[in-house]
Amino acid sequence: MKTSDQAPLLSIRDLSIALPAGGDRPYAVRDISYDLHAGEILCIVGESGSGKSMSANAILGLLPAYLKPEQGQILFKGRDLLTQDEATLLGMRGKDMAMVFQEPLSALNPVMTVGDQIAEVMRVHNAYPGEARARRVLELLEFVGLPDPATLMHAYPFRLSGGQRQRVVIAMALALEPALLIADEPTTALDVTTQAQILDLIRRIQAEKGMGVMFVTHDFGVVAEIADRVAVMEKGVLVEMGSADQVLNRPQHPYTKRLIGAVPHGRAGERGRKESETVLEVRDLRKTYVTGGGLFTRKRVVHAVDGVSFTVRRGETLGIVGESGSGKSTIGKCLLRLTDIDGGALMFDGQDIARLSERQFRPLRRDVQMIFQDPFASLNPRHTVGRIITDGPVANGVPLAAAQARARELLQLVGLEASAFDRYPNQFSGGQRQRIGIARALALEPKLLVADESVSALDVSVQAQVLELLAELQKRLNIGLIFITHDLRVAAQICHHVIVMHKGRVVESGPPGQIFDAPQHAYTQRLIGAIPGKEWDPTLIRAAA
Repeated sequence: MKTSDQAPLLSIRDLSIALPAGGDRPYAVRDISYDLHAGEILCIVGESGSGKSMSANAILGLLPAYLKPEQGQILFKGRDLLTQDEATLLGMRGKDMAMVFQEPLSALNPVMTVGDQIAEVMRVHNAYPGEARARRVLELLEFVGLPDPATLMHAYPFRLSGGQRQRVVIAMALALEPALLIADEPTTALDVTTQAQILDLIRRIQAEKGMGVMFVTHDFGVVAEIADRVAVMEKGVLVEMGSADQVLNRPQHPYTKRLIGAVPHGRAGERGRKESETVLEVRDLRKTYVTGGGLFTRKRVVHAVDGVSFTVRRGETLGIVGESGSGKSTIGKCLLRLTDIDGGALMFDGQDIARLSERQFRPLRRDVQMIFQDPFASLNPRHTVGRIITDGPVANGVPLAAAQARARELLQLVGLEASAFDRYPNQFSGGQRQRIGIARALALEPKLLVADESVSALDVSVQAQVLELLAELQKRLNIGLIFITHDLRVAAQICHHVIVMHKGRVVESGPPGQIFDAPQHAYTQRLIGAIPGKEWDPTLIRAAA
């Protein structure tokens, strides 16, 4: 990290960005000022709507047309970016400053190979002509740690994993070695091991290239892992700024303290297994996917779930943890009969639902409900919240008036106002939409809830609220809960029992205290070791507060 007596690479001075009239607040960003030096990692943290991504987009001139900076300066190497025309900014993007976006699949062109997309950055800026361009592509793919660059450069994005796609986006950003790299939530949806690799990569790039890195995130574990300095934003205002040690361990502002207080601490509590009625028993579950097998392709067999067994009792939370591709989400689909199984038994209330026809299983669907990862994608945007919640009960023979009355009760139960009944999903925040998804799942009074990555994309404070709500509802309604997640800190906090999945198999199972404090299997040990910021203990701040 460079010392503060050197001229900053980037200086934001009194920046304000006005929002269109008629909204909840007049400004997206109001009077914010901070510096970023070369060789420094500055983390911008805050909840959704805090303005952290808005200010990052303003630096690159990527704000939508209806949003314009109203006042202030964005000085990059002493040059005010707000006074530059679009042609000048276009010449600077990629060359002098670059961005790594949150969702790499959306940032990459699906009909262009990986190599062509990296080369395009160089072509736009007339850099590395002729054969030098192809050599540079290979060099970049190797630098970001991708396997077999000569083959991978000819692959399309959909052929790559999430972590590999993110590395490709980073390679594109590094193509012309910009002085400023802005990373906007680049690890939010990644597994802990992939996340650790990307964080290590960004840290190595910053050290080797001496660039300034602005890292936008809501994950305090990531902040603890890589930040030199931290800026905390709330509702468009910069409320606290300082070194990582100061902000994480001695926060001054109530908002910062509240955010840190909501961080899952990763310490397993003593939550013994419930001695109650078994609602689900899974025996030797198997699911295999076969792809290819055409004239010119070999058949590929993937054992997504390979001999998995577990039980769930009433009032108990079973955590299923593992990386993408471990089989955990496939288990959820099998339980809800969204995909057929290839072997084993699914004993629900003493009946093997795997052997039932769709007609026989239909009456039981009300007893097994799912809370999906993306509440916006799973809620019909054309239907009101009231209809979304009542459709299920009405389809199962409940009179409309009774279903509507129950929907209003559920909205109150999940902490939403009565007026939500007549509104549409796009009028709610991510956390509120997840509450609507929970209300819909509870409308049929199920015996078992399957929550598939249901809090992974939420801010820490909203995540804490949803987890508290699930625990309260489970206790009140005595339902079984299967919590599928790649966030081991969350699993440690709320689960009574945990199973660890790896390549379709259960490699370890037991109470959270055993899994997280004394893991036995090498894979579990690797997962625990990859948790970002694991040396930082937010409980100390909570205790001090």
